[in-house]
Formats: sequence, structure tokens, C-alpha cells
Amino acid sequence: MTGKLQNIIRHNWPALVLTAGLLLVWEAVCVTGLVPAYMLPAPTDIVLALITDFPELCGHAAVTLQEAAYGLILGTALGFICAVGMDAFEWLYRALYPILVITQTIPTVAIAPLLVLWFGYEMAPKIILIVLVTFFPMAVGMLEGFRGVDHDSVALLRSMGASRQQIFRYIKCPAALPQFFSGLRIAAAYSVVGAVISEWLGGFQGLGVYMTRVRKAYAFDKMFAVILLISAISLLLMALVDMLQTKCMPYARDPEET
Repeated sequence: MTGKLQNIIRHNWPALVLTAGLLLVWEAVCVTGLVPAYMLPAPTDIVLALITDFPELCGHAAVTLQEAAYGLILGTALGFICAVGMDAFEWLYRALYPILVITQTIPTVAIAPLLVLWFGYEMAPKIILIVLVTFFPMAVGMLEGFRGVDHDSVALLRSMGASRQQIFRYIKCPAALPQFFSGLRIAAAYSVVGAVISEWLGGFQGLGVYMTRVRKAYAFDKMFAVILLISAISLLLMALVDMLQTKCMPYARDPEET
């Protein structure tokens, strides 16, 4: 564990040093009064607000994580099914892929009010929005993985009499694992952001609802604390995806980490 931590610090020390420097400059600007505290709270005030409201934030974070988990699972499953269909049937790929690309040009903030109008203020519209934002990276990532397999390996299995299902199981699925986890890493971060955006427009609990309340009260230190917590949750989910990838793909581990 200590060796892994040392590797992380050694690989990321430039980012750590830059982040520490920016925080020191930020703190100095706020302490010296160059920027009013009601416009930009100091990092120490943000940390203090996070500690003070942490029990309440945990309750709201649990709701947001529940929404993100449901939407991420559904989005991943639908993305996988769609990628399998587009890989198996060329006509489906030509019909569906352009539509998927066009849907990504629609702002998420523009869709959220409609979902709230159609499905109310409960969890359903939030899960639907998360599915929409996580579906595309999973579907495109898996499709690129399926279509990027070694054609010689596929030809070899076909010459041995393998069926399409066997080629899919033994060649395409293992080859698409890196793209799957790359898409899952992006989708995991998107799921939290999508949940918060949907909670801005209506709801009873969640980090987005909490952000709306503190923004109306001009408590910007608490608002920055929520942003910090959202970032931490997103990084944690991405780290969990990395751990899952290491378990599923031990052969792809970095030699320096062994």
C-alpha cells in the first residue's frame, strides 16, 4: 500500500505542487481582502463549512449517489445492448449511430426541465437524465472496442468453425474491455453531474437541492463545499472503476505498480 502511494505521488507530484500553489494564492487573495468574502470564500472557510454541514451533506449525498447508481447501471446496460446490436447488424449501425451523435448536441440543461415536467419531482426524471448522459460514452466505447478487434484472430476462429456467439465471447468481449472501462470511467463521473443538474430543477433531497438552497441564501462557502464534495465523489467513483479494471484485467497492469 505504501509503495502504491509512493508511485501515485511520484507520478502526480507536478499536479499536486501546482494545486497547492493555487490554493495558497487563493487563500492569500481572500485573506488580504483583494476579493470580498461574499464573492469568493477562502479555502479554509470552504473546508470549515464542509466540516460543519457534513452530516447534512451526507444525507443529501446518499440520495444523489442512489440516483447516480441507478442511472449508471441502466445506462451501461442499454449502452452495451446497443453496441452489440450495432456491431451485429450493419443496417442498425447506419440507422442508429447518426442519431446518437445528434443527441449529444442537445444540452443536458435543456432536457432536464422537460423531464421534470413530464415525470414530476421524484427520482424517475433524474434517473432518466443520468441514463441519457451515460448511455452515449458506453455505447460508443463498446462499439469501437468490438470493431477494433484483430481481424486475423476472427478469421482464425471462423476457419475453426466457431459461431458468431463464440467469436463474440472469446475475441470481441476481451478486446473491448479497455474501451468498456474507459467509457465506464467517464460515465461514472457524468452520472453524478447529471444527478446534480437534474436536482437543480426540482426535488426534495440531493446535493443539487442543497446547492440551490445555499445559493439563494448567498452562502457561497457552503456552495463551494458542495462542489468540493461532488468532485471528491466523482474521483472516488473513477478510482473504484480503476480498481475493478485491475481485478478484471490483471494482465494490463502497469509494470511499475507490481
